[in-house]
Amino acid sequence: MTMPSLGAAKPGRAPASSRTRRWRWILIGFLLVMLALSLLQLVTGASDLTSSGALAATLVAIMPILLAGLGGLWSERAGIVNIGLEGMMILGTYGAGFFGYHYGALAGILGAVLMGMIGGLIHAVATVVFGVDHIISGVAINIIALGAVQYLASLTFVGLPGGGQTQSPKIADVPSLTIGPLSDAFGTVEGKDIFFVSQVAALLRALTTNLSVLVIVGFLLVLLTWWLLWRTSFGLRLRSCGESPAAAETLGVSVLRYKFIAVLVSGGLAGLAGGFLAIVASSNYRDGQTGGRGYIGLAAMIFGNWRPGGLLAGSGLFGYTETLGLRQGGSSVHALLLLVAVAAIAFAVWQARRGASWQLVGGLVLAGLLVGALYLAIDEVPGDFTRMTPYVITLVVLTAAAQRLRAPAAVGQIYRKGSAG
Repeated sequence: MTMPSLGAAKPGRAPASSRTRRWRWILIGFLLVMLALSLLQLVTGASDLTSSGALAATLVAIMPILLAGLGGLWSERAGIVNIGLEGMMILGTYGAGFFGYHYGALAGILGAVLMGMIGGLIHAVATVVFGVDHIISGVAINIIALGAVQYLASLTFVGLPGGGQTQSPKIADVPSLTIGPLSDAFGTVEGKDIFFVSQVAALLRALTTNLSVLVIVGFLLVLLTWWLLWRTSFGLRLRSCGESPAAAETLGVSVLRYKFIAVLVSGGLAGLAGGFLAIVASSNYRDGQTGGRGYIGLAAMIFGNWRPGGLLAGSGLFGYTETLGLRQGGSSVHALLLLVAVAAIAFAVWQARRGASWQLVGGLVLAGLLVGALYLAIDEVPGDFTRMTPYVITLVVLTAAAQRLRAPAAVGQIYRKGSAG
C-alpha cells in the first residue's frame, strides 16, 4: 500500500457551523471583556480604563509584542524554538533607525525586516544546518545583537544632527489613518458617558482616529499567518515539520527547507516589531528600547497556545496593562487589582465545577483573596510596581494557562536530514 504525499495534501476545513460558533464565541468574549471593564470603571471611578486615548495607546503597545509573538509562532510551528526574538527585535530597531533616517520611512520598515531576517538567518544556520541547541543559539543571538547594534550605532549615528552613541536622528513618520466623520461621531457618544455604549464607542474611536498604517499591517499579518498556516498546503507541510518531521519527510516534505523558511520569516517579523518601536512608538532608534518585549511576545504566543487568535488576546492583555502603568499609573493598575481578585475566584469556582484538584482551586481562591485584600489596603499602586505589571501579568497568566497548553510535539528537537530512515 502506498502512502499519500503530504506535498499534495489539502488542509481540511472546519464545518461552517463550527467556524460560525468559533467566531460567535470570539465576539461574546470581546463583549464580556468590554462589559467587565465598564463595570470596573463604574465601581472604581478609574476614568482612563476605557478612554479612547488609553485604547489608542494600547494599540501601539500591542504591536511590538504581537509581531514578535507572530515571529515566534512561525518558528515554533516548524519545530524551532526562537528565544532570539529579543535580539532580532534589537537588530530591527537599528535597521529602522539607519535606513529610516537616510532613505525614508518605507526604507526604515524594510531595513528593520532585513536586519531581523539576518538574525533569523544566523539562528536558522545554527539550528537547522548545524544542529546547535535552539536555546543556546537564541541566547547567543540576543547577546551578539545587543553588542553589534551598540557598535553600529556609535559608528553610524555619532556626529549626525540629533544622533549619538545611544540613539539615531529622528526618523520620518509612517502615514496614519483618520476617518473624520466616524471619529467625531464615536467621540460624541464616548463623551455622553453611557454605560457600556460609551466604552465600545471609545474603542471604535481609537480604531478610526490617527491609526498608524503599521498597526493595520500588523493585524493583517495575523490574518495572513492564520490563512497561510491553517488554510493552505504550504502551512500544513510547515506545521507537520513541528509535529513529526520524520513522518513529514517520509511523505515527501523537505523538512529542513520549511524549517529554514519559517525561521527567516520569524526573524523578519521580529525585526518589524523592532522597527515599529523605533518608527511609531518613539520616532527614532534608542539603545535598550525593546525592553524585553521579545520575551513577552514569546510568552503571549505560549499563552495563545501557538495560535494567532490566542496570541492576539495575549498581546492585548500585556499591551493593555503596560499602557495603564504608563498613563494614570497607580490608580488604573489599582483598579485592575479588583478585577484580578474577582476573576481568580470566579476561575476557581469554574475549575471546582470541572472537578479540578483541591490544591488548584484552593490556590486560586487564596490568590483572589490576597489580591482583594491588597486592593482594599492601598489606594494607589506605587509607580515602581506599575512598571513591573506587564512582567508580573506574564508570569501569572502563563501559570494559570499552563494546564491547557499544547506545544508542537517536536518543537526544540534537533532534526537531521534522513532521520526518518
